[in-house]
Amino acid sequence: MNRKDGRGPLEMRPLRITPGYAEYAEGSALLELGKTRVLVAVTLTEGVPRHVGRRSGWLMVEYNLLPRSTRVRTQRERYKLGGRTQEVQRFLGRAFRAALDLKALPGKTVVVDADVLQADGGTRVASLLGGYAALFLALDALVKRGELDDWPLTPFAALSLVWHGEDRILLDPTQVEDENAWADLTVVATEAGDVIEVHGGGEGRPVPLPVYRRMVDLALERVPPLVREVHRQLRSASG
Repeated sequence: MNRKDGRGPLEMRPLRITPGYAEYAEGSALLELGKTRVLVAVTLTEGVPRHVGRRSGWLMVEYNLLPRSTRVRTQRERYKLGGRTQEVQRFLGRAFRAALDLKALPGKTVVVDADVLQADGGTRVASLLGGYAALFLALDALVKRGELDDWPLTPFAALSLVWHGEDRILLDPTQVEDENAWADLTVVATEAGDVIEVHGGGEGRPVPLPVYRRMVDLALERVPPLVREVHRQLRSASG
């Protein structure tokens, strides 16, 4: 099954990472996944919410679609976040907190800001991959300054897949491919193969269990090389 952009069913779009895109952030990266572009910046601040306590750090995520990141202008959410934005922020926050040992950052809050510059499917995946790159850079700077003894970030990545009926499974769907899907999943997992989260399901119909399992298995097969590609681009950029 060939796709409009010429990819095979299980082929990802081109991935490009530009580290240090936001000069003033402790860590940042512009993540391009095909036509989807997300700028992620990581800020480290002192202090944590009361419920956390002094022996641990905390992590929070803010996710935002810029007004013309979409075909039709998206209204800015100035006073109240929409349901989708809240859902995505919670999803991203759970994933990052599962991969980051916050006890290694006592008393610090990590803020991950993901701003979607252009959306063509996969904005959650791009936010996670860009956020991982930005967080890696921020933590690496702490290590180099002697402010962090043990490396706290577990290598991880995320992938999205859609099902179009029968045996038609597509990896890394564009917006059009996602809109016409019978089911969609976003799988977040570590390089070692441990699952962090599987998010999604059937779109108006149930998903056969063999199809669901195949989608998860396909994602898990491709997470390790994707983690390695992210690290390769970070090394290449640093010279």
